[in-house]
Amino acid sequence: MDRIISGNLQDEDNSFDRTLRPTRLNDYIGQDLLKQNLSIGIEAARMRGEPLDHLLLYGPPGLGKTTLAYILSHEMEVNLRVTSGPAIERPGDLAAILTNLNEHDILFIDEIHRLNRTVEEILYPALEDFVIDVVMGRGPGARSLRLPLKPFTLVGATTRFAMLSAPLRDRFGSVHRLDFYNSSEVLDILKRSSKILKIDGHDEGLQQIASRSRGTPRVANRLLRRVRDYAQVKGNGVIDKENSLTALDLLQIDALGLEEVDHKVLLTVIEKFDGGPVGLDTIAASISEEADTVMDVYEPYLLQLGFLERTPRGRVVTRHAYQHLDLKFPEKKLNNPQQGNLL
Repeated sequence: MDRIISGNLQDEDNSFDRTLRPTRLNDYIGQDLLKQNLSIGIEAARMRGEPLDHLLLYGPPGLGKTTLAYILSHEMEVNLRVTSGPAIERPGDLAAILTNLNEHDILFIDEIHRLNRTVEEILYPALEDFVIDVVMGRGPGARSLRLPLKPFTLVGATTRFAMLSAPLRDRFGSVHRLDFYNSSEVLDILKRSSKILKIDGHDEGLQQIASRSRGTPRVANRLLRRVRDYAQVKGNGVIDKENSLTALDLLQIDALGLEEVDHKVLLTVIEKFDGGPVGLDTIAASISEEADTVMDVYEPYLLQLGFLERTPRGRVVTRHAYQHLDLKFPEKKLNNPQQGNLL
């Protein structure tokens, strides 16, 4: 089961994402440099009467890659076809999608790094020359047939940029990374969501949610719904500071967005292994989790906060983590070069 502070899409998010998703670039909050580049590209494509350049968006989940694809289709006034890498199993599946696109339509492929390599090779001529090569028949009598496609735009999204093959990366006209949002941007997103959902939210209450959202709009909107539920059932129906703090405490989410397992990882290293260094497999075994889960789910945010450090000898908990957990930092670590840079 996904955690409430996970940026991954959950079943409950689908209907709310559609309701809260902006349809115009001006309504999209944050990612200012990316928006500027996209607005220039959109205007230039309109002036020339051409499709947009193929676009690759990458970054952590929940930051708005899918939303941007919908916005591009609205701004360009074209249709959007949405699919994902794992859903396209055979070359024929991709060929059927491409041949049904209208002129200047946008094809959005989420988790594009998970495309089958055979399917991916069909994309190369489609992206470069707007054609696909189809093999008719089998054996000695087989022949290749080149089918023309209407000019279209591919928007690819991935959370694993390094796993994308170099030949596919090189065929995108522009590549953009989506960064985490700052607290003021998340607060603006929560204000907009509150207005759409007709939630009575005070700035002080929404700010408490924003500070715990890990800079991720999807997490912020998910927490907003949880706090709304608490305010309606246990409070006065208003998301004020008191209701927000009480609801978030019940969800076991602290002031920086850390939840129970995050604390467990840090405390395990501190209490059982003297703050580290300790190996990943040892940490995973100590908290009864898979090593891949610790590395992919829990570590990234702890590293981003500077609470955990990777050293050649293993993971080390930093001084900042001790301070956040209200624990005394062992002074003997200050002058120990084998512990890594703990300051």
